[in-house]
Amino acid sequence: MEEIYEEPSSDGPDLQRYLGVVRRRHIHFLVPFFLAWLLVWGASWVISPRYKSSTLILVEQPTMPKSYVEPNVNEDLQGRLASIEQQILSRTRLLLIIDKLHLYNDSRAETSPDQKVELMTKDIEIQLVRPSEGAPITAFKIYYSASDPHVAQQVTRELTDLFINENLKVRQQESQGTTAFIESQLETARATLAQQETKVKEFEGAHLGELPTQQTTNLQILSGLQSQLQNEEDTLSSAKQQRVYLQTMIDQYRSLRGSPGEPTDLDAIERRLDTLRSQLNDLSTRYTDEHPSIRNLKAQIANTEKMRDDLLTRSTSTANSGRQLADTRPVGGGQGSTPLQLQSQLQANQAEIANRDRAIAELKSRVNDYQARLNSAPAREQQLADLTRGYEQSKENFDDLLKKKNQSEMATSMEQMQQGERFTMLDPPSLPEKPYSPNRLKLCGIGVGVGFALGLAFVIGFELMDDRMHSEKEIKMLLPVAIISEVPEIVNPSDQELTNRKLLFGWAMAATVTAMILAGSAFSYLRN
Repeated sequence: MEEIYEEPSSDGPDLQRYLGVVRRRHIHFLVPFFLAWLLVWGASWVISPRYKSSTLILVEQPTMPKSYVEPNVNEDLQGRLASIEQQILSRTRLLLIIDKLHLYNDSRAETSPDQKVELMTKDIEIQLVRPSEGAPITAFKIYYSASDPHVAQQVTRELTDLFINENLKVRQQESQGTTAFIESQLETARATLAQQETKVKEFEGAHLGELPTQQTTNLQILSGLQSQLQNEEDTLSSAKQQRVYLQTMIDQYRSLRGSPGEPTDLDAIERRLDTLRSQLNDLSTRYTDEHPSIRNLKAQIANTEKMRDDLLTRSTSTANSGRQLADTRPVGGGQGSTPLQLQSQLQANQAEIANRDRAIAELKSRVNDYQARLNSAPAREQQLADLTRGYEQSKENFDDLLKKKNQSEMATSMEQMQQGERFTMLDPPSLPEKPYSPNRLKLCGIGVGVGFALGLAFVIGFELMDDRMHSEKEIKMLLPVAIISEVPEIVNPSDQELTNRKLLFGWAMAATVTAMILAGSAFSYLRN
């Protein structure tokens, strides 16, 4: 019974098969690998080199402290930089630089102005510099790339000058605009203040004497008027008493002429004296001896006493001598008074009473007027407070705008003297010595990767299209029955020599490709 030999199966990788693929397909791998690398690496030397010039611009803070001069421009540096960048990178500005330095004049193709502007915009790069995340901007960098290093340096210098000058121009314009705006607001506030002041003056003129500030004066005047009124009324009362007295004297003289020696007249005089003395005692408690009412009462008392004495004397005389005495009777103050003189005094007294009545009426009118002023003072005070409140608000607004105007003018002067925040070129535009693009060493590595992928694709493709069997295992898997015996391969010297030549050629080709790639990488590194 024959024993059938079966090779043990293995689940691991079939290294013999992979080595066989390498022996058969190394040429198919090395050729596309080298050609792909050579194509990418060669293209890196065909691409025109690009040089990048850069400059560092420092954002210098104002030389004057903010506690002395408060800037009146926008403090948002990032926003202002964005605005300046938009202005500088505008079509008009860039075309001026392009025409001045003759940029993008490719003789092989006609380039429109819009295309030139688009190309230049792509070649410009602006990078903000911050000390830390979220910190304010302290500087920014400007980059420009060109095929000529000197052109790159010139364009970077032009852009730097534009940024510095445009920043000064923008700050001065903003400062002047702020000052002009505040001045216009100040003029409006001045006109409003003048209107409010006119309203207050017109109100004070229309209600003179009724203002709260005049209330104390009105009270003093009213008190004085009331005192005068009281004096006038007292004087009027005395004058009226004098009129009664004079009328009584005249009546007494007339009665003496008609019925002399009538005893009842003496009783009336005594009662009159008692009344006058009682009034004198009452007034003496309130007024001095120099008061007109007291002096008048004293004169009346003297006259009445004189009249009493005359009546007593007349009672012991004859009727004829009594009539003669009556014609020569003295009046107050020790001098004689005739009926004609008494009549004249009565007329003067009546005139005085009329004058006192008019004076009292006038004083009452003035008292009522000042009383009305005092009564209307609360309403006028409220009206004046409303007007004054508007005036004070307008004045406060005017003073605030005036202060801001002075501060803004100082800030504008500071900007014009270039003492505010400004851009200072810290590093001048550099002259690049080596191109930044293309990176030939990087492209060399990319070429290696592309060549490896392409060579591997070729190997896999050839293997999939090859329907031949190259190993015993493939034959055994193809046959439906087990193999009983094997016939060994018979190799003659010519086949062995051919195999050795192929192997040597493969190794030589692999070494050549590797050497050329290493040489190209070294050359790219040194030239880059």
